[in-house]
Amino acid sequence: MTYINFAEENSSVADEHFMKEAIKEALIARDLDEIPIGAVIVFKNRIIARGHNLSEKLNDVTAHAEMQAFTSASNYIGGKYLQQCTLYVTLEPCVMCAGASFWTQIGRIVFGAKDNRRGYSVYNSSITHPRTEITSGILEEDCSNLIKSFFQQKRR
Repeated sequence: MTYINFAEENSSVADEHFMKEAIKEALIARDLDEIPIGAVIVFKNRIIARGHNLSEKLNDVTAHAEMQAFTSASNYIGGKYLQQCTLYVTLEPCVMCAGASFWTQIGRIVFGAKDNRRGYSVYNSSITHPRTEITSGILEEDCSNLIKSFFQQKRR
């Protein structure tokens, strides 16, 4: 677990720090030949959960980074609601993951790159919980380049 003493969790410095941690998870996914998406969940400036895509390894279409992190965070908290937590994820959540975030009632979602093909906002921008705050574009170029380079390498 990582603890950072930020005066305010949602400061831009904290957002960049925790997004870098999500990128580390994405790199683990990439090294496993998974689509490189990573996520961390933060509670009181502490990373309480980490996740990365495992859909190929587990042969499970629901094994997205966010889903892995939600399960881990809920186990850590001891309950299914994550209202006081922030999800940092390298790519805009898909409809499934946005729907899961609705049910967790997560307090905030911060994502790096926008997903113009499968991101939740393409389908329905109100799928997240009404009280969930959304921040996008944190380390967007880094997050976007990670996915683009993965697929460019796959096409070779």
